[in-house]
Amino acid sequence: MLCRIVDQFNYYFPMRIDAFLDESPLFAVNRAARRFESLTAQVLAADTLGFLEGLVLAAMFFEAPKLVKPSQLAETFGTTRGNVSHCVSSLEAKGLLQRKIDPEDARAYQLTLKPQGKKCALRVIAAFDKLQKEFEEEVGRTALSNMLKAIRKLEALYAPR
Repeated sequence: MLCRIVDQFNYYFPMRIDAFLDESPLFAVNRAARRFESLTAQVLAADTLGFLEGLVLAAMFFEAPKLVKPSQLAETFGTTRGNVSHCVSSLEAKGLLQRKIDPEDARAYQLTLKPQGKKCALRVIAAFDKLQKEFEEEVGRTALSNMLKAIRKLEALYAPR
C-alpha cells in the first residue's frame, strides 16, 4: 500500500532533476548499462558467468584455432589487463579454459578453451544471439544500428588519445 502511495506521489510530483535526466545521454547510457548488466547476469546465471566471462568465452570460441592472449582481450573489450586476469582465473577455476606460457614471450600467456569451455561458449553465444534478436524485434534493426553509431560517435569524442 505504501509503495503505491509513493509511486503516485512520484508520478504527480516528479523531481526537478527528471527533466535534465530525460535529456541526458550520459544518464541514459549509464542507466541502460546497469540494466543490461542485470539482464546478462540473469541470462548467464545458469553457467554462473559474469558478462566479461561470457565475452571472453565467446571471443575465444570465435578465434579458435588461433590462440588468444589476455592483453588482446583487454584491448578488444576496452578493459584493464587486471580485469581480464581475474576473469581468466575464474574461468580456469571453473574448468572452462587453460592458460599456457607463450613460447615466444615467457611473460605472456596463451589461452585455449577446454571441451567444457567450448560447450559453455556455445550456450553463451546462443544467449547473446537471442538477446540481439529480441532487441532487433523490439526496436528494429535500423534503429538499433543508428543508435550504436551514435553511441560510438559520442564515445570516440572522449576516447584516450
